[in-house]
Order: sequence, then C-alpha cells, then structure tokens
Amino acid sequence: METMMRSFAKLYHSMRLQRPGATTTDYIESISKARHDKNVADDHTKTHPCDELDASDTSYNSWLIEHPSALRCFKDMISNAKGKKIVVFLDYDGTLSPIVNDPNRAFMSDSMRSAVCEVARRFPTAIISGRSRDKVYEFVKLDEVYYAGSHGMDIRGPPRQLKTYDGKYQTKDFDIKGNDYVIFQPAQEFLPKIKEMLGELEKKTSKIQGVMIEDNRFCISVHYRHVHQEDYDMLQERVQCVLAKYSSFHLTKGKKVMEIRPSIKWNKGDAVEYLLDTLGLASSSDVLPIYIGDDRTDEDAFKPLPSPNLSFTSSLLRAGVATTTSTPTLPLLTESAASTHWPHRI
Repeated sequence: METMMRSFAKLYHSMRLQRPGATTTDYIESISKARHDKNVADDHTKTHPCDELDASDTSYNSWLIEHPSALRCFKDMISNAKGKKIVVFLDYDGTLSPIVNDPNRAFMSDSMRSAVCEVARRFPTAIISGRSRDKVYEFVKLDEVYYAGSHGMDIRGPPRQLKTYDGKYQTKDFDIKGNDYVIFQPAQEFLPKIKEMLGELEKKTSKIQGVMIEDNRFCISVHYRHVHQEDYDMLQERVQCVLAKYSSFHLTKGKKVMEIRPSIKWNKGDAVEYLLDTLGLASSSDVLPIYIGDDRTDEDAFKPLPSPNLSFTSSLLRAGVATTTSTPTLPLLTESAASTHWPHRI
C-alpha cells in the first residue's frame, strides 16, 4: 500500500500539483476557485484563470459538492483500493506534458517520464491520446506502457487477441526488445480518404497564417492557436467545406484544435474497454480503473465504466475536467495553466 501511494504521489508531483510554501489543500483551493465557473462556449477566446479569483464561496462550495476533489479523498480511495487490481489510463497533452504553442514540442519532463515508468512497473498502464500512436511513443519513449493513438483508433495493447472481433482489425506485433503486442485498428478502411482529405485541407488553408494541419493517422487535427481571431471564421468555413465532401467523417473540437474523425462508434471510452478486456479484467469485480485526462475528449473514457456514485473502487480520477457527474475531480496546474481552460460542463 505504501509503495502504491509513493508511486502515485510521484506522478502527482510531476503534474505540478504542489508549489513551494503552500500545502496541497491550499493549492487545490486556489486553483479550483479560480476556474470552477469558467464559461468555455468560445474555445477561441482566452481568459486568464486569475480573472476568476472573485468567484463567491457559496458558488464554489456548491460546485465542489458536485465535483469533489480527488486529492481530498485520495487516501480513502487508496484505502478502498486494497486488494483491487489497479489499471491506470493517462491522457498525454495537458496531462503528461504542458499545453504548448507548438504541438510538435509537447515534450514530457524527465521527472514525469520517471513517474509514469514507476507507476507502469507496478500497474498495467496505458496512454490514450488524440495524437498518432507513433508520435506519442516518440514523446514518451517507454516500453512499459500500452499506447492508444487517434482517440483509441490505433492501439498497441496486450498480446491477447479478442474473439469478439474474430481477428478483424487485430495484428500481432513486437517491439525492439521482443515483447509481444497486438495492434488494433478499427478504422483501417478510412485511411485512403483521410490521406485524400489531408491534402485538401493543406491546400485550402495554406494562405491562413498560423494554421497547422497535423496528420494523426486515423484522424486529422487542425490547430488554430496561432491563427488571428479575425481569420478563425474563415478557417472554420474552409474546414467545413472540405468535410462536407466526406459524409463518413465528423468534426469535434478540443483546446484550440478542430479534429476530423471517422464516424465510427469508437472513442477513448471504447479503447478503455478494449484494453481492460485484453488484460482479462473487463468482467472483474475487483478492478479499480484510474483515468487522468484534461480535455473534453477524455469524458468519453469515463462513460463506459461503473457509476462513480456506487463506490470509490469504481471511480475515476479526472484531471482538469469537470462534468455533470460527481466523479472526483483532480485539479491540475501545469506550466501552461495560465493559457488553458478550466473544467467545463459539456
């Protein structure tokens, strides 16, 4: 139990949950009050979290009842975890690395890498990201974890093949150390159209200053963090114009990014279920899944698992994301906190 707590404490510390001269509790209070009532209807509008420090205690306390801090009840959760099989799921951008101006430079720190490695050596651990699987691996560089890229549409998971898919979408693979894995890619048939769309988007948006088109294998990300506000509507119109030609795709939005994905019933939540299944824990009554993420796409990962209101042993930790449920919320502050959005309802 002590070893488990030390591993997670190291991970949380790497996520910048503490600051010199302040207790963890004080830190949670200051962050949460600054951000709890943030309106994020317009993702293109920046609001500094310090602008919200005047939020009333009454409003904040009401919000906190619905979205309890995971750190406040962490000891209870760990106590209830005794005898349980813990599985850890982590988002990448904004969770293991700060949100940065250049997506290609979203590097994780050495301390974070060490913390994730330590957790992965004790519990099955997977990183689930909207990025391409190969790109996330280049950032993380750990063979101890499983990887799910493209919002779960490209998974390198345990070597157990599931009969549910009759071998479909599953291929055996191994890393440079000879470890066996299974690659699961349920959106393979969409690759030709994605490549075609990628070329059209690059051509259509080439004259809009600041736009960045990212190929994430099974989805496309259109980053607009550096796009002038007056050009945003034009960018959105051109993206929609390209998308209109491809009826089997749809658009979603994240932090300063529009994402085009295949319209299949598969997201981060399905990836969590798939990984639990391949680990042989899908129907286990003594498993404790822990998911830490900071964006609205991570909400998909919370839905397929047992209701957090039943017990702490079926709950998920969420970092920087608050919803209409009462799942414990883990406030995160990274180096980029001043430019990122606070938990929002969707």
